[in-house]
Amino acid sequence: MMVHSILPVSQLHITPTCVHPKVGKQWPHQFGLTARPMHPKLSNGSKVRATLDAASKSIEIPRQWYNLIADLPVKPPPPLHPKSYEPIKPEDLSPLFPDELIRQETTSDRFIDIPDEVLDVYKLWRPTPLIRAKRLEKLLDTPARIYYKYEGVSPAGSHKPNSAVPQAWYNVQEGIKNVVTETGAGQWGSALAFACSIFGLGCEVWQVRASYDSKPYRRLMMQTWGAKVHPSPSMITEAGQRILQQDPSTPGSLGIAISEAVEIAAKNADTKYCLGSVLNHVLLHQSVIGEECLKQLEAIGETPDVIIGCTGGGSNFAGLSFPFIREKLNKKINPVIRAVEPTACPSLTKGIYTYDYGDTAGMTPLMKMHTLGHNFVPDPIHAGGLRYHGMAPLISHVFDLGLMEAIAIPQTECFNGAIQFARSEGLIPAPEPTHAIAATIREAIHCRETGEPKVIVTAMCGHGHFDLPAYEKYLQGNMVDLSLPEDKVKASLTDIPQVAR
Repeated sequence: MMVHSILPVSQLHITPTCVHPKVGKQWPHQFGLTARPMHPKLSNGSKVRATLDAASKSIEIPRQWYNLIADLPVKPPPPLHPKSYEPIKPEDLSPLFPDELIRQETTSDRFIDIPDEVLDVYKLWRPTPLIRAKRLEKLLDTPARIYYKYEGVSPAGSHKPNSAVPQAWYNVQEGIKNVVTETGAGQWGSALAFACSIFGLGCEVWQVRASYDSKPYRRLMMQTWGAKVHPSPSMITEAGQRILQQDPSTPGSLGIAISEAVEIAAKNADTKYCLGSVLNHVLLHQSVIGEECLKQLEAIGETPDVIIGCTGGGSNFAGLSFPFIREKLNKKINPVIRAVEPTACPSLTKGIYTYDYGDTAGMTPLMKMHTLGHNFVPDPIHAGGLRYHGMAPLISHVFDLGLMEAIAIPQTECFNGAIQFARSEGLIPAPEPTHAIAATIREAIHCRETGEPKVIVTAMCGHGHFDLPAYEKYLQGNMVDLSLPEDKVKASLTDIPQVAR
């Protein structure tokens, strides 16, 4: 039986006249079906939307990526070689990445110039809109002002091309012919396939089996852009063969898919590996989100009190929050920075902060991060992009410094929030940002109870047009919440390498 934690879906059914479930007041007519035309001057929120549209159009795409490491009071621990446990050297990464991405991974420079060729592709969808969720505010009867930074306008429908495009371009500059990667829900895989089609690169993707089976349209997007797609684990790699021998029915995991892609890259001189989250250079590229958002808020005279984003590997959350953390460190603003993760894969809230492998087979460098153990295989929740055993090392470090906080939310509450969002704002969120939306709704209801008119900024990192089977399961009452018992956490942590650092 499904339990709704905020407002029951039944109270959101469209009717000719809608009555607020709490105070009994009629809502504006756009919440119901009506024959009356909606005049822009009378439509609730239209002036706000027009102001925000003007603000978005008036700002330029950032010409530099921002590197938070430059401003941190304590520098993050270095990645370690998987065999020697010594700090990794740039040449150790050369089989996997082009030189410029290795430089970006290890640099302490505050800003990195964005190449003109990358900016030209960014112009297809950037700057992305910052939208005030006026109708959601009314639905929740909250004094809070809710804004969402919408990355679903990109060709791939998410924030992922922000890093896929530069990664593909840097590989082309070094004469690489093919790139390989892993993907969960398919957002990253489709973004890289798109970027490779722009620059003429070969692209091969290992997609986590649970998502490969449940999200065929993401696979078809990748194939449409020319990528080869394999379910992971596969029989193509030694890592995949070992996993399948142990458990032929495994749903797979991002850790397993990473092992397969890394294995192929390491064995082929004309092939490099691309990663869609976790690593410093990926978080760096995503900073265009927060840099734009800062300018957009400044243009409308708003200062954020709370910034909320979902976390799996962490790229979307870092992209939005890191520029704001810079301003927080400079004492210009003081927002609460809140990460939201699924209860079925809570690396920040239940994992431990230690060195661990980024993949299941132990082929990647050891990174100090909040981890559930590299052998951990999460339950096949609908937010496939959040099913990673570890958190980005830089986010883990920021969390350890106390510059942000983290919570975990079960998926039924997330989808309940997504339905509220879709039926008020019109956009159907991907399963991943439903976590941020659910946390935003919690905060907005708290503001209703306290009367605080907080400004809440949340990351709406992608649309859910290819995730409708998950919505169908929720709407039919067949979705269940999955948590992670302590005994399972302890069991998954037993194989973490013991590093004396």
